[in-house]
Amino acid sequence: MKKTIHKLSDSSTTYHKLRINHTRNKQQDHTALMDEAAANFRYEDCQNEYWNPEEFSLLYGTPLWEQSSQHQRIILNQLYWVAYYSQIVSAEIATIYFNQTSAAGLYAQEDFRLICDTLDLESSQERAHINAFRTIAKQVEQALFGELIFTYPMRGPFTETMVYADTNALKTWWKKIQLQYFGLISANNTFLACQYFTVRGVRTLNGKLVQHKLSNYYQKHPHPDTAPIPAKISYYHFLDESFHFNSSTIISHDVVTCLHQPTAFERLVANLGLLGCQRDHFHFSAAINGIFWYDPALYSKIYQVLRSPIFDMSDNDAKEMMRRCFTEDSEGLQRSFLTHQEAMQSYKVYVEKLDYLWQRNREMSLMGANSISRYLATQQSAFRHFERYFREDLKDLILFHAEMQSRKEEHKSVV
Repeated sequence: MKKTIHKLSDSSTTYHKLRINHTRNKQQDHTALMDEAAANFRYEDCQNEYWNPEEFSLLYGTPLWEQSSQHQRIILNQLYWVAYYSQIVSAEIATIYFNQTSAAGLYAQEDFRLICDTLDLESSQERAHINAFRTIAKQVEQALFGELIFTYPMRGPFTETMVYADTNALKTWWKKIQLQYFGLISANNTFLACQYFTVRGVRTLNGKLVQHKLSNYYQKHPHPDTAPIPAKISYYHFLDESFHFNSSTIISHDVVTCLHQPTAFERLVANLGLLGCQRDHFHFSAAINGIFWYDPALYSKIYQVLRSPIFDMSDNDAKEMMRRCFTEDSEGLQRSFLTHQEAMQSYKVYVEKLDYLWQRNREMSLMGANSISRYLATQQSAFRHFERYFREDLKDLILFHAEMQSRKEEHKSVV
């Protein structure tokens, strides 16, 4: 049985871990550096260089990558940054909200202020991250396309966290109801407030696997002072998130042991939350390694990129290239699947000591049911539907081509 304590400080080891993590996060807070970097960003200053390791490029290792020029590969590398952090923005919007509802649930306990102060700091950092990611992404996409593609208007915390998900109107509505309900009950339930950090820890764990590699690009840059600003921001973000991951682990693994054993209802909600995380992370993407997007939801965005002056493909050529990239095996697909498998194994290790979990959550069996063959079968079916029914609106098509022709001339003059 767990030993239930009356004050958090009664558990000296747990309290010490929390205090050290909070103190170091305050001392090493990168908010000011991130704000300064975002304010100084000018796309023209770094438009001709990589921002990430080469393998972290949009559609890396696919037929598109293989036939792209060096200039096009640089753009694909930069678009990976834009697309990847568009997903992080969505996750961090939700994090800000659930940090606060969880803090409400925890503050009801004696002597839990330290956790709440930690979450306040982290939420403030998340707002700085969101501002930096969106500032850069919007500037890049306007410069390249004259419109936003992967970037979207600011949103609330009750939408699909996964930006390109296998969803529909009914599923989206039901997800909204679930998120609202969890926020309501976790604000008045200390165990569920702690359990949120199990889900946050799992989600952050996948981010750490990728973001560590993204941050290395800046760390290993031969001239860090003149490294591209997006690479700097990847580095600052990774350092902040390392402390956030520590918080998630301490709260979900240590603080939770200071509480009463969960009730049957609390166990049910906790397991459903983790099962939902598995469902969100079921897919993997040939387009973007490390983000578990549902690629058919991404088709129209990739089509826009291929039809832009950067690739200047016709409708037929763009669709044929997409068919090859999404419905055939490739190095890029294999890399994404490997990342998916690595994430799944790390999740198993992360949750193995949580005794209230169902076996299918402990084994990540839902997430583990996906495979290369299943991915390809899904894409082949979805792409046939895309080819049959997707077409550009005629009026929009005329305006699009007029704008693209103008931008094509500008693009040629730059290149």
